[in-house]
Amino acid sequence: MLKLAVCSVFSLAVGLAQFEVASIRPSSPEEVAAGWAGCKDSPGLVRCVNVTLKRSIVGAYGIGAERILGGPGWIDADHFDITARSHEPASEKALMAMLQTLLAERFKLVLHRESRPGEAMLLEVGKKGSKLKPAGGGKFSYNNAHEQLDATNMSMADFVEILTRDLKLPVMDRTGLTGAFSFTLRWKVDERIENRDDAVADLRWQVSTAIAQQLGLTLKSKRMPVEVLVVDHAEKPSEN
Repeated sequence: MLKLAVCSVFSLAVGLAQFEVASIRPSSPEEVAAGWAGCKDSPGLVRCVNVTLKRSIVGAYGIGAERILGGPGWIDADHFDITARSHEPASEKALMAMLQTLLAERFKLVLHRESRPGEAMLLEVGKKGSKLKPAGGGKFSYNNAHEQLDATNMSMADFVEILTRDLKLPVMDRTGLTGAFSFTLRWKVDERIENRDDAVADLRWQVSTAIAQQLGLTLKSKRMPVEVLVVDHAEKPSEN
């Protein structure tokens, strides 16, 4: 059993950001049987199909499912369709903040953060130095798809946030690099791997190798205290 290292208890429930219109309904049996599940967002709109509450927490808080603990069994079993629209176009971060509020309001979701011993990854500058070049200014944006990350004016804080989400482990920035950078990172995952754990391990190895070769940074695993979210309370929502 993991020993509790630090417990910082507070409500993560309700923020100020809210969607103008939101709909939540149980997924149809056909959707559940089909098996496809996921969320897509565009400026001002979040649409999730066939997702569990735990999967929704993953997206809203940018944390791996393995770091979400507690709660009733149905949060990882019952599936929902969620459509929510903001009053005006909003960034991905703003939309996820609104989604946190929506989950708190409609699922009566209450969470708290704890720090427990676990596996993490440290992003550091390699022995030969970073290959990153400072961005020339402009707006932050990125495209993370098809085994490639195209980053424009990205800080290391934003980079480790994306890595944390993709690699399903907390990634800590230890580079000491400040400012913003524009770069393209490419990797290749073996699609023949069917076991999920092996696939995630392969992804971590491929991304770590690509980061070392293309960016001059290192990404290494380390056992250390990591943050988890503990579900204190959740209720099934009434439709809309």
